This record gives sequence, C-alpha cells and structure tokens, in this order.
Amino acid sequence: MSVTRAPATEPPPGEAAAPLGPVPPPPPARLPLWPLALTFGLVPLWWALGAFYLGWPLLGALLLALLLTRGRVPLPPAAGIWLLFLAIVVVSATQLASPASLLTFALRLAFYLTALVVGVYVYAAARERADLVAVLTPLCAFWFALVVLGWLGVLVPRLGMTTPMEVLLPGGVARTPFIRDMVHLRTAEYSERSLNPIYRPAAPFSYTNNYGSAYAMTLPCVVAYTMLRRRGLLRWVLLASLPLSLAPAFLTLNRAMFLSLGAGLAVLGVRASLRGNVRVAASIVGVVVIGALATLFIPITDLISQRVDSSDTNTDRLSLYTEVIRRVQDSPWLGYGAPVNVDTVSAAAPIGTQGQLWMVLFSHGIPALVCFLGWFVAAAVICARATSAAGQWLAVVPVVCLVQVPFYGMANQNLSVAFFAVAFAMALAERERLASGQRRRLPRPPATAVPA
Repeated sequence: MSVTRAPATEPPPGEAAAPLGPVPPPPPARLPLWPLALTFGLVPLWWALGAFYLGWPLLGALLLALLLTRGRVPLPPAAGIWLLFLAIVVVSATQLASPASLLTFALRLAFYLTALVVGVYVYAAARERADLVAVLTPLCAFWFALVVLGWLGVLVPRLGMTTPMEVLLPGGVARTPFIRDMVHLRTAEYSERSLNPIYRPAAPFSYTNNYGSAYAMTLPCVVAYTMLRRRGLLRWVLLASLPLSLAPAFLTLNRAMFLSLGAGLAVLGVRASLRGNVRVAASIVGVVVIGALATLFIPITDLISQRVDSSDTNTDRLSLYTEVIRRVQDSPWLGYGAPVNVDTVSAAAPIGTQGQLWMVLFSHGIPALVCFLGWFVAAAVICARATSAAGQWLAVVPVVCLVQVPFYGMANQNLSVAFFAVAFAMALAERERLASGQRRRLPRPPATAVPA
C-alpha cells in the first residue's frame, strides 16, 4: 500500500523558512518625552540663565530634529491652516521698512514655528502611547514653574539681576529695549517712577500680561490631569497647588485673564449642562468656590480699580487699535511686516502691539489674521468633540485663547503652551471616538427567550 507523504510544514534543519509575503517595516521608535520635559519642565533654569525667550526656539529645533529623524509623523487636524499662516508671515517680510526689523521678525516667526513643532510632537507622542496621560506631565511642570516664580514675584517684587545670556550678547543688542526685556531677570512688573507702585508678578515672563495669559491656558490642563489620574503623588500636589496659585495670579490684575477664564468656564458649564455631565459641573463649582474664597483675602476689585484710575491703559490701547485699523487699509494683504514706532498716538508702545490680533493684522495683513483665528476656531470645534470630563476641560483652552487674542500678545512661549494643550486634547478626543466606535461594533449577546 503506497503512502503519500504530506507536504512539510517546517523547513529542514539548517534551512531558513521562505517568506510567505512581503515583510512589513518595523514600527518607528516612540518619540521620547524628555525633550518636552527639557523644554517645559526646566523653565526656572532657562529664566535664571536669561535664555527663556531666546533659547525657546532652540528647544523647538531639538523637537523638530527628533521628528525629522523619526519620520512618518502624523500632523494634527487643522495643521494646514497654520502652515498657510506661516507662509503668509514669511511673504510679509517683504514689507519690512528696514533691515533692522529683521531680527525681531525672525524671532516672532521662530515662536510661530516652534508652536507648530510642539503641537506635532505632542500629538504624535500621545497617539502612540497606551497611557497618553504621561505626555501631559511636562505641562504640569510648567504650571509649577508659574506658581513658584509667581510667588517669587509676590515676596520679592523688586528682585532683578543681570543674567548670563545678557552678558554674552553684544552690548548693542543687549541694550535694545525689546531684547533687554527678554534677557534681564526680574520677578514683577511695576513703575519705578511711582512713589507707591503696584507690584504685579511676571516671572518667568517679561510682562505680567504674559503671566496671566499662561495661567488661564494652563489651569484647565491641570484640572484635566487630576481627572485623568485618579491616584499618585503628582495628582495631589497639583490639587494643593490650585489654591496656592491664586495669590500671584490675582495680583497680576490682568482683566483679560479673568475675562478669558470666565468665558471658558461659561462655555464649559453650558456643554456640561447640555450633556448632563455632573462631574464637569461639580469641578466648575469647585474652581469657582476656591476663587471666590480667595477674594475674601485679596481685594481684587479694589486693586484693579486703583490701577485703572492711576493709568491711561484703556486710552493708550484704544489709540493703538484705532491707528492699526486706519493704517491697514493701505496695506491689507501683507501688512507692514512688523510693529512700527510712531509719534502720532498717545501710547509709548509701537503700533501693532498690545494684542495678538492687532499684531497679526498690522504686521502680516488680513489673510494672515483669518488663518490665525481660523486655526483656533477649528481647534475649538475639534476639541469640543471630547466626551470625557478631562477632554471637556482641555477643550476650554482654544476658547480662552480666542478671548485673549485682542488683548494679549502670543508671539512668545504661550503659543507653544496653547498648541501643547490643543494637540493633547485632539489626541484624547480621537482616542475617545475610536473607543466609542469599537464599543458600538461589538456584537450584542443574543436575546434569551423567556419561557411562558
């Protein structure tokens, strides 16, 4: 009886198995988180060295180098709008009045580019991790820097010193007011000519308005982290830092900070009521109660009224805004490349400052402003799709930014903070959407017949 041998399923000893098909390429290595920790977690060090501003684009270049080395990096949604904005900004350099303006133009462009790089890095790093909460930790470290350095501005408001970066720069560059504000260390902003100055915490920033802007952007991220992490030392330290952060934040006397946070909480409250999310509503009440208790010890309303009565800030801002609207009619498409110093307004600040909206409109034109605002609007819509309590808190960040745009400049580190929060929120919303879709596709168990 003949026996037919079955075909061998294993290769003979010593021979390699023939590939059954094309071998897929190995997945790229995960993006490390230490560059984000280096950028956002060591802010006190960069501030003490005087490198917080001029060194920030260099840290962004490090992130970009890692992205290019890694390759195959997904872009976050609406990134094309920001790329178009960057293209218009670059073309608007043709409108610069003198080569001397090129240095400040390049620095602002570097901040715009760094923000996008941070957003891409955070989005990619969060998508490829099972535990994406770890990606948010560097932003929590940035929050701690705000709180600690803010208290330094409260306790020693007159502290100021020359930094190593200030010493290394050429004398002519270091003495430029725009550059000196960036590299000279000080903890608070106040009028040195006043007999009774109002001290407003600013560190690690040059201006207290930037501190208030960063505080309003970062607070929702801290609350979101405490919701994503239900245990651990960092969670409890963050919760303890929330009431401690109120004194330096309130003493900035930043009206736009309160306005933007109020608008963000209002939007969050409306969404929570429409979705019936009790957890989000309870967290809003908690934040509002803590803030209300702080006003019992800090007469914030009286301090703001005193500052407004003793300064011409409203008149100066209105004068600058009116001049921007008048002048942009002569160069609506590309603007003037950069803010301009003139003697025709009551304010000492250049035309095109005192608000990112006015800077973009005056420096880069109407199309650039449409793209700039369009990105934040798109980000707000995309982030609003989040279903979790943490995701809804993070979705507040682009709303806060949109309220701040007419009053605060964002051509600084705060733009990177906004992109960090928004990119993380987009990754979280995407993961929640995929998880919800998988749950809907799961087969339902067959119905069991009930005997009569």
